[in-house]
Amino acid sequence: MKKILTIAICIVIFISCDEKQGEYVCTPCDLPCDTLSFKKAGICPDCTMNLIRKSDLNNEADLVLNDVQIKTGSGVFLIEGSEGKKEKTIKVYYHKPKNFTIDSKVLMVIPGAGRNGDSYRDAWKEESEKYNVLILSPIYEEEQYPFEEYHLCGLIKDSNLIESVEFMKGTNQALLNEEIFTFETNSNQNDWLFYDFDRIFDLVVESTNSSQTQYDIFGHSAGGQILHRLALLTSEMKVNHIISSNSGFYTLPDFENKMPFGIQGLYSHDEELIQSFNNKLILLIGELDNENEKGGTLLRSKTADKQGTNRLERAKYFYEYSKVKANDLNADFKWKIEIVPNVGHNHELMGNAAGKLLYE
Repeated sequence: MKKILTIAICIVIFISCDEKQGEYVCTPCDLPCDTLSFKKAGICPDCTMNLIRKSDLNNEADLVLNDVQIKTGSGVFLIEGSEGKKEKTIKVYYHKPKNFTIDSKVLMVIPGAGRNGDSYRDAWKEESEKYNVLILSPIYEEEQYPFEEYHLCGLIKDSNLIESVEFMKGTNQALLNEEIFTFETNSNQNDWLFYDFDRIFDLVVESTNSSQTQYDIFGHSAGGQILHRLALLTSEMKVNHIISSNSGFYTLPDFENKMPFGIQGLYSHDEELIQSFNNKLILLIGELDNENEKGGTLLRSKTADKQGTNRLERAKYFYEYSKVKANDLNADFKWKIEIVPNVGHNHELMGNAAGKLLYE
């Protein structure tokens, strides 16, 4: 009986693996799932690690820290973290189009909460070849860069965020208890995530002999959160167009409230904010990323819900609030908002829309 049961289990495993045969594999974790393959990118159902392309796995086996070599086609390189975080690493997936020249434009693509730079890079391959654009998509592993350092860009520190958030069963919503949430505002700009992007760009320019002095940047969901904060809190980076797509919630240009909902303690005077309104920010929002959207995780709290109770409402609130603030400061307001028809919380479709905005 035991022998029959063992054979049956083996058959089930074999069938399961056969059904999942494909070009994606689990990030190596020394567990049995390392031997499985999958048809689509995503999360390994056994160990919850990100799935990566087999070809990238082969490339990653030969990665040398800070050895940035950009070859035609898709690949990956590994660099150390920023000053003060050199013990951490950033993995950057890229696609270099076959007709690349030193004059080709450069686009950085910032992933959502899944930190799946490989599949975000893959989603832009068609646009890369069509528009002759070099695609760069960095991965900040969650084990090294928690929510405070990724979604919130290192703008806070010493928080009890994990203890303050409860995931609402059966929904895509997470409830933040602001009554018990504690943290320190981090005004040290050297710790902010944004400045990694210029550093990655400079390394790639050197590797490819590119003539470009600026790059465009697109981020979706958590990546969109990062980019609207980049537009709000920086003014001297090498970024050209900033496309922030389908953010879950926003940091307002509000001096009266602290992070994550305001900028108290991050800016010292109005002039810095006036310069930020000159950034070429486009809020790109899916029309269907509304109260019916179940994808992604949506933060709920007393303050977050003042912006609205879904991503579409919150984007409109952030834009209008910022427009009024810019008017109060007599600032030149260059931010825009674009609603993409018939699209919800889908990074591929939002990326298609972003590609048309940027390069057509």
